[in-house]
Amino acid sequence: MSDDVLRTEGLTRRFGDVAAVDGVDLAVPRGEFRSVIGPNGAGKTTLFDLLSGAIAPTAGTITALGEEITALDPAERVERGLARSFQITSVFDGLSVRENVRLAAQAATFGELSRAERWFADTDSLETVNRRTGTVLDRIGLAERADARASTLAYGDRRRLEIGLVLAVDPEIVLLDEPTAGMSGEETARTIELVEDVLAEKTLLLVEHDIDLVMRLSDRITVLNRGEVVATGSPEAIASNRAVREVYLGGYDR
Repeated sequence: MSDDVLRTEGLTRRFGDVAAVDGVDLAVPRGEFRSVIGPNGAGKTTLFDLLSGAIAPTAGTITALGEEITALDPAERVERGLARSFQITSVFDGLSVRENVRLAAQAATFGELSRAERWFADTDSLETVNRRTGTVLDRIGLAERADARASTLAYGDRRRLEIGLVLAVDPEIVLLDEPTAGMSGEETARTIELVEDVLAEKTLLLVEHDIDLVMRLSDRITVLNRGEVVATGSPEAIASNRAVREVYLGGYDR
């Protein structure tokens, strides 16, 4: 049996006459850190939209953890073990840090709750939810700011909180869409350290424009251009690939 936890076959999304993603075949093994790179307009975010269920494909299939999920909505994909963070930070500003994480943890454990607990229980009484919330807050380093409103967090901490929301639903497959976008060098280092720490046992797909970061972190890299896969390989293989250098890397030399 294949150990690939995420596969796409002929995955395509057209907008009118334009193929934003064009016949993409991916095979991502369990536990791999896979980066997806390419020039602006290459189809990276559209690919993540397809994988997460934000948009439907024009053609092709998506399989996650041995189950075809092509027709499932985003919530059903989370239940199956696939979660995504977004390029633009997506947290509930009016809620506290703890409440943000608790909502994600509660959604992840919804199926374990009785009907009475789902409708009538005070969230403070849900031990599993509260335990998971506390664990996540500790792991992302925001336990001391648990009661602060999310809107008061510095940008880097907001990104950490978003990673915490992903962690709270305990996915097997994590899609990270430019997690360090807009960060200073220090914030980037802290965020990558967090990703390597708390998501180390997950299967990760990363969209990231910092090519040095991609080359340092990735097990393998898939390069897109105009919606098509140009190459997939190790960082060393990608850095030396002539076609990749022409469309994207611009002479990158490790």
